[in-house]
Amino acid sequence: MQELVLVLIAAGVLAVLAVLLYLLWRSRRAPAPPDAGSPRPPRDPFADVAETSGDPTRIKAGDMLDFGTERTWIRGSLRLSEGGYDWAEHFLEVEEGRRWLSVEEDPDVQMVMWTARPELDLTPHADTLELEGVRYRLVERGTASYRSEGTTGLRAQGGMDYADYEAPQGRHLAFERFDHGRWEPSLGVAVAPGSFTVYPGS
Repeated sequence: MQELVLVLIAAGVLAVLAVLLYLLWRSRRAPAPPDAGSPRPPRDPFADVAETSGDPTRIKAGDMLDFGTERTWIRGSLRLSEGGYDWAEHFLEVEEGRRWLSVEEDPDVQMVMWTARPELDLTPHADTLELEGVRYRLVERGTASYRSEGTTGLRAQGGMDYADYEAPQGRHLAFERFDHGRWEPSLGVAVAPGSFTVYPGS
């Protein structure tokens, strides 16, 4: 009887050892879990867009724009909407002063680089306006709602009035009035698609 008990104990010990050896063998074959502290591999910032220049319709605060001779960052954006039609204006970080890049699809992507001209004593009071020897013709005016992202100097959301004028050779004159404030004139120059590269900020 005592010999049978010893045999059973020995068999149990061998079974436990076998299980332990099997678990050790499995753990060595399993792939090591990724190290949470290891650096992320390099990622192509344009992997999810169709063009290597980036998609201007997806520009947002924090993105960098590379014009080849100049690099600038997007400080903030205005998302504007009027009657189901949407467009955007992006505030650029530049030394020369306040500049905006407007981006709209109508139906092709149209972009204009704007420079604020707060010193001008000018309002959109006529169908044609002359400024610095250039005659501009009124092409559109309206009222839109806006939503502010990042640094814009405006409220989180509100309303704006606008009047857009055009002249030959891709020159633009625009007036904007935010939240019933004063008219703000800006001069703009058309920007061709592909003339800059967008580096997403995140």
